[in-house]
Amino acid sequence: MARSASIERISVGVFGGLRYGDPDQLEDGFGGPQTFDYTGGRLADFSGQDLTFTYLYDFGDDWTHVIRIEEWLSLDPLPRHAECTEGARARPPEDVGGPWSYADFLETIRDPNHEDHSSNLRWAGGHFDPDWFDIELINKDLRNTFRKNTSRRLHQPRTKLSGR
Repeated sequence: MARSASIERISVGVFGGLRYGDPDQLEDGFGGPQTFDYTGGRLADFSGQDLTFTYLYDFGDDWTHVIRIEEWLSLDPLPRHAECTEGARARPPEDVGGPWSYADFLETIRDPNHEDHSSNLRWAGGHFDPDWFDIELINKDLRNTFRKNTSRRLHQPRTKLSGR
């Protein structure tokens, strides 16, 4: 699948020592590292290499991910969508404030006596289980990613929490 994937919507990514992202957002005018336009790069340009790169999601919150391509596949026919093959734990709620704030969020929702307990749970959709993971539901969402008029899941579904 990585063979045809493009480097899309990357805040900033470093591939093969080159920095990709939106040059208009990332060039600081002070001689920092050159940023190549993310629309001009494809993961396939780096195929055959042992590829590890960093991906920064959400400037300000600074979710930094290290992504390693373990195996380059040639699939025929090419898949029509991405697929999750394994994973663990729930994604943090959007705009939780980065890794440091996520830890505070978890501490708050675990303590029913905390003054922000109820408001944080309400903000997260009424409940939040950091250990929740449903690969079938995630793959359903991935299949629907580019479909028009599809509602996007913002919170964990309540019905799946009991069947971890």
